[in-house]
Amino acid sequence: MLSALEVFTTVVVGVMVGVEFSVAFFVNPILDGLPGDNGLRGRTHGARLLGAVMPFWYIGSLVLVAAWAVAGWHHHGAGLVVIAAALLILSVAMSVLLLVPINNRVKTWTADGLPADWKQQMNRWDRFHYVCVAVIIAAFALLVGALG
Repeated sequence: MLSALEVFTTVVVGVMVGVEFSVAFFVNPILDGLPGDNGLRGRTHGARLLGAVMPFWYIGSLVLVAAWAVAGWHHHGAGLVVIAAALLILSVAMSVLLLVPINNRVKTWTADGLPADWKQQMNRWDRFHYVCVAVIIAAFALLVGALG
């Protein structure tokens, strides 16, 4: 049963990492390169869509990792799983404190009602997001290491 939890958790966290990596390094740069307000429209749609899904995915991933840490406490790699859980807690805190406030503003923007500093806000979100992605990649790497 523990092996199934380990694999399922690793897959769930890995797919989350893939989505966040893709947003950071492919989707947003592609959107930023579109003409006119098309990129901004894509980002506002993404803010609404992913803003609705990612909280459940982050918290669900954290719950799975916590369950793995408890169930596998006396097994090989437990320390790595605990550190991965701590990193996921950090990523949730970063999301709530840094990303969500900007995201909540972005999802309400229209081409007619942009704040004067909208590009700076997008750049700030991107910088915070890069750090958050690095944190969850590290958590994922620890989980993969704990499988061995």
